[in-house]
Amino acid sequence: MDGTIVDTEPYWIAAEHALVEAHGGTWSHEQAMQLVGQSLTFSAGLLQQAGVDLGIRQIIDTLTAEVVASVRQQVPWRPGARELLEDLHQAGVRCALVTMSEGPLAREVVASLPRPYFEVVVTGDTVAQGKPHPEAYLKAVELLRETDPDLSLEHCVALEDSTPGVAAAVASGVATVAIPHIVPLPEDERYILWDSLAGRSRADLEDVILARFLPDGTAGPEHARHQAATLEGAGAPGTAHD
Repeated sequence: MDGTIVDTEPYWIAAEHALVEAHGGTWSHEQAMQLVGQSLTFSAGLLQQAGVDLGIRQIIDTLTAEVVASVRQQVPWRPGARELLEDLHQAGVRCALVTMSEGPLAREVVASLPRPYFEVVVTGDTVAQGKPHPEAYLKAVELLRETDPDLSLEHCVALEDSTPGVAAAVASGVATVAIPHIVPLPEDERYILWDSLAGRSRADLEDVILARFLPDGTAGPEHARHQAATLEGAGAPGTAHD
């Protein structure tokens, strides 16, 4: 969610700065970059090390409240995010939101959407292990499978912007697209790199899945469409976003 669908990272960074400074410490850009995509528990631990004299739960609640307040004033959508969600929704592609933010912030973002794009929402407070562990993505797929037992990891694509998020998606076994935002990501054969979601559509995500089945790229468009239809027949493709 943060950094892929909405650009809330500046809100988080501002909240971190304010919290550390309120406790007499200093917070650098480099320190803030270490928290991008991480679980809130991990982030709270680093803030404690920076001098914040509060418990983990207090830190998480304080940061989340600040970011929720900022989102209520303005939802900072990432380019192409709403358009892609609308395209997927119109095509009947089931979507899950997988984020390390907790329920209150995720619900705020979801409530601002014009339609119920996300059938499943997995947040950081509903998993035992945060990203880069794959638990959140595996949980999202299992929840989607409850109404479609034929759905498998091979039918799903994850869209991620951060190093921990990409690592979690790759480890879960789903095809992964990295759209780096705040922190650059290197090229890697384990995932596909996109510059932006702007101009992207369902067809681009189908190509990501087909590339796993046809790594030599020899199949033509007609065969690709047939493969896509076969995949949908076996279980509607799913897309998981952070």
